[in-house]
Amino acid sequence: MYDPITMKLNVDPYILSALKEDITSEDVTTNSVMPHFCLGEVNLICKEDGIICGLSVFARVFQLLDEKAEVTFFTQDGQAVKAGERLAKVRGDIRVLLSGERTALNYLQRMSGIATYTASVAKLLEGSGIKLLDTRKTTPNNRIFEKYAVRVGSGHNHRYNLTDGVLLKDNHIGAAGGVKEAVQMAKEYAPFVRKIEVEVESLEMAKEAVEAGADIIMLDNMEPEVMREAVEMIAHRAEIEISGNVTRETVQRILDLGVDYVSSGALTHSAPILDISLKNLRPVSEGK
Repeated sequence: MYDPITMKLNVDPYILSALKEDITSEDVTTNSVMPHFCLGEVNLICKEDGIICGLSVFARVFQLLDEKAEVTFFTQDGQAVKAGERLAKVRGDIRVLLSGERTALNYLQRMSGIATYTASVAKLLEGSGIKLLDTRKTTPNNRIFEKYAVRVGSGHNHRYNLTDGVLLKDNHIGAAGGVKEAVQMAKEYAPFVRKIEVEVESLEMAKEAVEAGADIIMLDNMEPEVMREAVEMIAHRAEIEISGNVTRETVQRILDLGVDYVSSGALTHSAPILDISLKNLRPVSEGK
């Protein structure tokens, strides 16, 4: 769950933007059938098994529309949920419940889908000592939600953004004139507290990176036999990350290579949503 400061400064603006996208002037359908205040209640129902994530964001959607809206949860982020399970009840102005429904569910379904997929990949890595990382391949303006979902699903965050650390990829290396030159320039420019990671695509590049003093070497899109040779050549002189088309179906091929990290863009760009619905909306009396 997000802390209050993060919620107010960094999460609320994105939620408000999503609500404005959905309601440019009014919710004409809701205002047609519910022109006046009426207290109501609706149930949040899970429609398939998975890992739930994003409950605080779900609740915040309704609370930003009406601070009197109440959400009672029967589970918490990171918990396994089952199809048919009642996850929460939402109580408030029926107009708010109707107008906020899709935005709230979009966040919850997306975040829960990422947490569920991440958990399935992390389970395959259990006992290997390899940390599962996400990437910056996130939906624009949804990174704060998607990277949180990765953590809930037992994954770890790579760089949050370009300010977080130095990652010299192929085009940076090309711009600098080579691996050695890129590493040297990064060492001279970046603050000393920043680790320097180099993406390499061959044994020759990996050798250059380790000799230049890279802290982390990313073996990108290499065949398993080449990766094994690279790991042996690096010989613990740098931490090693595996990347490139890593999915639930392919991750097991790197379990015995002796690397430190594996990063997967699929965690955020290819995870399906978890099917969740708001059901059984009904008016209720005050005090009930």
